[in-house]
Amino acid sequence: MFKKIQALCLLSAFALSVTACSTGAPAADQGGKLKKDDGKTVIGFSLDTLEEERWKKDRDIFVSKAKGLGAEVKVQAANGDDAKQISQAENLISQGVDVLVVVPHNAEVAAAIVEKAHKEGVKVLSYDRLIKNSDVDLYLSFDNERVGEMQAKAIVEKTPKGNYALIEGADTDNNAHLFKKGQMKVLKPLVDKGDIKIVYDQWTKEWDPANALSNMENALTANQNKIDAVVAANDGTAGGAIQALSAQKLAGKVPVSGQDAELAGIKRIVEGTQTMTVYKPIKLIAEKAAELAVSLAKGEKIATDKTVNNGKKEIPSILLDPIVVTKENIDATVVADGFHKKEDISKK
Repeated sequence: MFKKIQALCLLSAFALSVTACSTGAPAADQGGKLKKDDGKTVIGFSLDTLEEERWKKDRDIFVSKAKGLGAEVKVQAANGDDAKQISQAENLISQGVDVLVVVPHNAEVAAAIVEKAHKEGVKVLSYDRLIKNSDVDLYLSFDNERVGEMQAKAIVEKTPKGNYALIEGADTDNNAHLFKKGQMKVLKPLVDKGDIKIVYDQWTKEWDPANALSNMENALTANQNKIDAVVAANDGTAGGAIQALSAQKLAGKVPVSGQDAELAGIKRIVEGTQTMTVYKPIKLIAEKAAELAVSLAKGEKIATDKTVNNGKKEIPSILLDPIVVTKENIDATVVADGFHKKEDISKK
């Protein structure tokens, strides 16, 4: 009787194994990660947010280029939630992606994503923002210190002396610190000389324009409206600052910097309430990121000419050149590149 039961058990086990093999479903490895057998490269794209115009452009260009290279892209956006971004990255890894491209919300917290990916043999490309204190495989961005230098230089050219307010980006974003570092390369010698006085200096939580508005209102109140220039870290913070200036009838009288060449920022430059923006050609970085992601997935050697220290190690890096945009060169830059249409800029 015992031998008969044992034989039946063996037959049942065999039947189950045959059924599993014949379903055509992808098998999972011991870590639960799905294994692919179609040979197609699959890229996981983990974004901090899609609530800003800029990142929707990155996503669309990246996906289009990757598809053109024969790869599939799975996109997830955390909209500023660190725990959600980690969970989404874990989900992408479990779906069997070959490489992970990450725009981190929090530069420090995102190190956990790199660790989890590497445990599953998945390489990580840090896109636009550097993931700190991690073994991230590659970093692609624009030269963000240079961005800060461009912002400060443009404002100093307009207002070489006076009271300056710095409306910086999110403290959790490594890029925000790089922008400020670049700004201070230009501003500090003038501060030391006594030409410029930084009377207000504040980070903007989550890069939220509403927080930038509040910061600028505080700067104006604390200094009895005696603010001569504003170095704002991006177009969103510039918009918040200009709203506060406008309420005091100072918009257009106080130069304000920006970054990202958002449509609203370009319109303000045309109107004369924003002095400049820094254009980081999204097509250039997004298409380059797609190419690099495919190369990483295939295990190809990638040539880099720079490294950036992320607090743990020197990360192989590719840093692209940003472009200053003012009222004088809008047509030659963002319009010529097809980034914005002329009719959209002039539309009220």
